[in-house]
Amino acid sequence: MPTPLAARLGQQVIVENRPGASGNIGTQIVAQSAPDGHTLVLGFDGTMVINPHVFPKLPFDTLRDFAPVTKLGDAALILVSHPSVPAKNLAGFISFAKKTKSATFPYGTSGTGGTPHLAGELLKQRTGIALEHIPYKGGGQAIIDVMGGQIPLVFTAIATAQQYVKAGRLIGLGVPGAKRSAALPDVPTFIESGQPGFDVTSWVSILAPAKTPRPVIDRLHREIAAVLLTDPVRERYLVLGIEPVGSTPEQFADQIRADLARWEKVVKAANIRLE
Repeated sequence: MPTPLAARLGQQVIVENRPGASGNIGTQIVAQSAPDGHTLVLGFDGTMVINPHVFPKLPFDTLRDFAPVTKLGDAALILVSHPSVPAKNLAGFISFAKKTKSATFPYGTSGTGGTPHLAGELLKQRTGIALEHIPYKGGGQAIIDVMGGQIPLVFTAIATAQQYVKAGRLIGLGVPGAKRSAALPDVPTFIESGQPGFDVTSWVSILAPAKTPRPVIDRLHREIAAVLLTDPVRERYLVLGIEPVGSTPEQFADQIRADLARWEKVVKAANIRLE
C-alpha cells in the first residue's frame, strides 16, 4: 500500500538512510544530486543551520546548494530537572541558580552542537547562570542520568521526556517555544517565565537540490502540505511532540536565513567546534 505522499505523487517514495557526520554525509549527497525533484533531503535544523557554524569545513552550503520546499514541523524541546532541584519552573530555577553563586549546574543533551545544546547556551548567555554542558550519545541516556541524580538538568525533545514528567519523576521547568506544547500543556514557556522572545524549536524539513525547477518545487510543496493536514499524520506528529507546519518555500527560506544568523552568534559566543 503506497504512503499518502506516494499516492498523491503517483510514484514510489523511498527512504534511503545515509547516516554519519551529524547528517552531513546524506545532505552532501542530495546537494550533488540532479535538480529534478527525484532526490530530496530530510533536513534538520541541526544539519542545515547549526552545522555550518560548528564544523570548520562542510561539503555543502545551505543557502547555495539547496532549494527549500517546506518545513514539515517544529519539535518542541523542554528543560527538565531532577525533583531534588528546588524549583518548579524556569523562573524559580534562574532565581535559585543566581543565589547559589558558587555552584555550576550541569545539563545533559543528546550531543554537542545539537539544538538542545544551543538552547542551553542561549539560556546561559541571556541569564548569566552557570550552566555546564554534558554531551551524551543520545537523549535517552541523559534522561536516565538525570532521573538517577547524576546530573540535575536535561535539555531534550518533549517526546523523550514527557512520560517521566507526567509520572512525576522529572520536573518540567519550561518549554523554549512560542507556545506551550499540547503534549505537556501544564509546562509554561520560557517566555511566560520572563525570557521574552526565547523561541527555540528543533525543526524538520524537506529540501531539494539547488536549481530544481520552480514548478517541481511548487508541486512537492503542495502535495507534502496536503499530507500534513491529514489526521493520521497529525496524530503521529502529536505523539512525537511535533507541530505540523507545511510552510511555503519562501517562508521556509526566510527562517533558514534567520536561524543561520541567530545560531552563528550563539556558537561564536560559546566557542563550539566539531571536527
